[in-house]
Amino acid sequence: MSLEQTENRKTDEATVNAVDAVRVVTLGCRLNSFESEIIRDHAHAGSKGHHSETVVVNTCAVTAEAERQARQTIRRLRRESPGARIVVTGCAAQLSPGDYAAMPEVNRVLGNAEKLDPARFLIPDMEEGAPVAVSDISAVRETVPHLISGFEGRSRAFLQVQQGCDRDCTFCIIPAARGSSRSIPLGRIVAQARLLAANGYREFVLTGVDLASYGDDLPGGVTLGSTVRRLLAQVPEISRLRMSSLDPARFDEDLFSLIESEPRVMPHLHLSLQAGDDMILRRMKRRHSRDQTLDLCRTLRQRRPGVVFGADLIAGFPTETAAMFENTLSLAEECGLTYLHVFPFSPRPETPAARMPQVAGPERKARAARLRGAGKAALKHHLGSLVGSDVSVLVERPGWGHSETFAPVRLTGDARSLPMGSIVRAKVRGVAEEAELMAEVLAECTTETFLGEAAA
Repeated sequence: MSLEQTENRKTDEATVNAVDAVRVVTLGCRLNSFESEIIRDHAHAGSKGHHSETVVVNTCAVTAEAERQARQTIRRLRRESPGARIVVTGCAAQLSPGDYAAMPEVNRVLGNAEKLDPARFLIPDMEEGAPVAVSDISAVRETVPHLISGFEGRSRAFLQVQQGCDRDCTFCIIPAARGSSRSIPLGRIVAQARLLAANGYREFVLTGVDLASYGDDLPGGVTLGSTVRRLLAQVPEISRLRMSSLDPARFDEDLFSLIESEPRVMPHLHLSLQAGDDMILRRMKRRHSRDQTLDLCRTLRQRRPGVVFGADLIAGFPTETAAMFENTLSLAEECGLTYLHVFPFSPRPETPAARMPQVAGPERKARAARLRGAGKAALKHHLGSLVGSDVSVLVERPGWGHSETFAPVRLTGDARSLPMGSIVRAKVRGVAEEAELMAEVLAECTTETFLGEAAA
């Protein structure tokens, strides 16, 4: 699994949704955000008529640091809500249920399968159920569909199409937390997309643990590219579509063709690279090489001029020498990577990488800082190249949103009155010090409003 984040948020940042007596605190990836909406619906329905506050913490376990921050969040929530029932779920709970059950702040621990079961949030089960309910996730063979109507406070919808991972990357524990790779059939995806579109969403992000593996477990040679093309044909209300992290080794002609010919697919792709040195990639047990990455970026630029790339990169992976790190740094430049999600290596217990010779902590941090500096320079260059051009902007909060290439845009003039979720054309006038475009609204491209706007 890639180290993807929710939007541009850090792993330890929590998104809190308050609905009556139920709050859901989300840590980690886009898939967690999607599942948190399911949890919120179930927990809210199960809490009706019950006045005790419940806080559900949907945790991340992608690194040891993510787990540390999860525990820190749980302790903070207990201080803030001393009388609340705290339920811990998500990947960290799936992997270490006993550790979280032993925390005095925690009342209940649910696994990744159990957290999506509506019965787990009914009052009798909440009050009488065992403190720990975590089953063997490897036995799960199907992802049960859950239709949700929206995302609290968000103008961009996450659309789950895949779950689990069959990979064995040496740094990653997520397959043990999420189970085997399971694809959601097209009909279920279309039904969810239509419901979200009916509630005003126009931009969608496809999410999964190993998104590019979509279709491997389905009959008939189904691929991610062919499925997305059919989704867009059946749900014309989708104005903009993005895909979360993609494995560079899994691009096939379906996906190339979709990116090249479908204007509703945004010209912004996030790649799960992790490193730019072949020896480190082999020690990570990744499926791609440095040359494959370079060829991929060249091919995509030829077929979709103007496309920009983001990438996950790990700094200071075990055994990484200075020369190996320089290969990763130069790859970012040669591929023209615009958005870098950089992680200093954090050893995850129970993974092979944790047992390899480690790079010193200060050196890991120093290398991560150099990569982030390169990312800031690349983003500045990209933003500067857009000055004077027209961009299409999804309004995500008053006077602010993202362009087609995911450039952050601050809208000027009367933009603060634009409804959240609308899409506008804007002329880029300059670049702010905060690494944002400054743009003047020219026209509104859609008149639909985001879910909740009309009732606000």
